[in-house]
Amino acid sequence: MNTRTILFLPLLASILLGPSGTLPAWEEPGKKHPVVRGKVQARSYFFKDAEKDMGYTVYVPKAYNEKKSWPLIIGLHGLASNPSQLIRYPGFTSLAEKHGYIIACPMGYNSSAWYGAATFVSKRVGKLSEQDVMNVLAITRKDFNIDPSRIYLMGHSMGGGGTFYIAMKHPGIWAALAPIAPAIYARPTGLEKIRHIPVICIQGARDRLVKASKTRKWVEHMKKLEMEHKYIEDPKGGHMNVAFEKMPDIFDFFNKHRKKTPEKEKKGS
Repeated sequence: MNTRTILFLPLLASILLGPSGTLPAWEEPGKKHPVVRGKVQARSYFFKDAEKDMGYTVYVPKAYNEKKSWPLIIGLHGLASNPSQLIRYPGFTSLAEKHGYIIACPMGYNSSAWYGAATFVSKRVGKLSEQDVMNVLAITRKDFNIDPSRIYLMGHSMGGGGTFYIAMKHPGIWAALAPIAPAIYARPTGLEKIRHIPVICIQGARDRLVKASKTRKWVEHMKKLEMEHKYIEDPKGGHMNVAFEKMPDIFDFFNKHRKKTPEKEKKGS
């Protein structure tokens, strides 16, 4: 993938509190967001470590009520994009409405921070990007009745790479992953950390930004690790259209999976 090209191409986070007795990395002093059902809602929180308000978007199904727990999708946007654009991908909220999912899309600190997954981004910015995702996850779990066994992570392009990275950093949270055209620079050996997490990976064969050849290496490593996975490579797909057209496949995959316990945790129990 040509990083220089992408930089100029606009592409249409258990509540994680610190140890007992410490403050979380986010605060919402005096701020109470109303529950808006059936519409995309822009929200914000004060990101203490970044010392500024940070925006994110949520979608809550019309049928939502706090008496039952609901599945959650954390969605990571691509380079030069934002939470508002991702959550408005064709079919995303309508499928969430149909299948009864809450969606939360964080900013990831800024539009090009790579969620901590890129070595060419400063460590400080990368850490803030990763933490923003986890903050939004924590806030969403605080604000809504989320099923802890049905928390999913997906992302497109930079967000696809972020999906792999965030999952490998926090492997005990996710029920399943959906990286779409994942732009990632790490080696696939890190998949060992998430071999217990089912993955649906979407890729366009004609993608000029994230080459299918690179995504195939990650898929081959998933096969080697005998991970449960589904790989969809659209022979006519480009970088953007696969994210829209394969969205129903992602929801179908998520519907079939709940969180699994890693083998090492099972052996230690």
